[in-house]
Amino acid sequence: MTEAPATASELKPVLVFDSGIGGLTVLREARVLMPERGFIYVADDAGFPYGGWEEQALRERILTLFADLLSRFDPELCIIACNTAFTLAGNDLRAAFPHMRFVGTVPAIKPAAERTRSGLVSVLATPGTVKRAYTRELISSFATRCHVRLVGSQNLARMAEAYIRGEPVSDESVAEEIAPCFIEDEGRRTDIVVLACTHYPFMANLFRKLAPWPVDWLDPAEAIARQARRLTPLSRDALQHPEDQDFAVFTSGNPDFSTRRLMQGFGLRT
Repeated sequence: MTEAPATASELKPVLVFDSGIGGLTVLREARVLMPERGFIYVADDAGFPYGGWEEQALRERILTLFADLLSRFDPELCIIACNTAFTLAGNDLRAAFPHMRFVGTVPAIKPAAERTRSGLVSVLATPGTVKRAYTRELISSFATRCHVRLVGSQNLARMAEAYIRGEPVSDESVAEEIAPCFIEDEGRRTDIVVLACTHYPFMANLFRKLAPWPVDWLDPAEAIARQARRLTPLSRDALQHPEDQDFAVFTSGNPDFSTRRLMQGFGLRT
C-alpha cells in the first residue's frame, strides 16, 4: 500500500540560520524555488556579530544552538546562510547531526574565478571568514590562476544591519569599507567582488554607486537556494505555500521594533 502524498501542512519546514538578518537574502531566493515549504528563520542576534568570537567558543555556541533548534522544529533541511558559521562549523554540524541535511554558504570563489577577465578578484567578507582555512582552501582549489584579495571588514556587517532596517549609514563610511577591494595592476582592474557575507547583498546598489569603477558584485544567494531545492523532496500535490507557517526566531528573545517590522515585511511572524 502506497502512502498518500504529503499536503502542504504535513511537509516539514526549511530552517534558515544566520548570525543576524542578512540571511533574508537567501530566504528570499529559497522561497521562490520552494513555494510549497514553510520557513523558519533563525537569527542569532544574541551572538551577533560573529567576527569577533574566538573560534572554539563560536563553534560550541553554534552546535549548542542547533541541538535545540533541531529538537524544537524538526526541519526537512537547514540552510546555514552565514559564511562565518558554515566555514567554521559546517563539518562539525554534519558530524554531530548526521540525520540532517545542511546547505552551507561559502565564499563564491569558484564562480568568480571562472568569470573574471582581468584575473583580479576580491572577496568582501567578515574577519572571521577571511581568516578561515576553508576560505584559503577554496582559493588554492579553484583560483590559482587569479589574484584573490581577501578583505575582512570589521564594520560592514553592522552597517548592513542598520541599512536593512532603514537607519542612516554614511556614504563615506561604506566607501571606506569597500575601497580595499579595488586593485589596479599593470592596466588590469578588479572586475569581480565576491559578497562573502549574506548581509552585504542588501547594500549592493549602494556599493555600485560608491565603487570607483563598475564590477560584478557576486551574490551567492540564488546558488544556495538552488542547492537547497535539489536536496528537498518536491511534492507536486503541495505547491500551495502553507499559510501562517513562516516565522522568525531571535536568540535574544527580544528583537526591536524595526527588526519586527522588517520580518513582517518578509512575511515572517515574530
